Amino acid sequence: MKLRSTVFALGAFAALNGEALAQDSVAYVDDRSDGAALVRSLYNAVNRKEYARAYGYFGDKKPVGSFKSFTGGYERTVSVEVMVGKVKTEAGAGSIYSAVPVAVKSIEKRGRVRFFAGCYVTRIINPSLQVPPFTPYQIEAARLHEVKGPLEQAVPAVCNAP
Repeated sequence: MKLRSTVFALGAFAALNGEALAQDSVAYVDDRSDGAALVRSLYNAVNRKEYARAYGYFGDKKPVGSFKSFTGGYERTVSVEVMVGKVKTEAGAGSIYSAVPVAVKSIEKRGRVRFFAGCYVTRIINPSLQVPPFTPYQIEAARLHEVKGPLEQAVPAVCNAP
């Protein structure tokens, strides 16, 4: 019984150490100054395996579903790389919207490489109109689909804000 407990403890330590290594190898970035920075911060959180932070970047509507389904989508992901295209920003009804075209390279366990492309729509209520608590940019919509690489060629030429 003592051997089984020791093996379990070592396995738990290894799992925690693996998460710590992911966090130690990628610098922490949390920049919500505009739509593109927010999307880069999202993928920084994914790379660091900080899924609660990544999920927190989405607005109240949570276009990615529940936290469990969101994290399940990354269960085989080892790392991601994101490339952002030309962002289109528009103001409307007291909010600022940005349409952010992206391409994502995902490296999965066992070395499988996948590419995704599409658009994120981010939103911030005009900062001069907000009262506490302040709400920074949030992701309102996410529309990505699997594509062929390479990353540089997968970025959509344009996305439209709502």
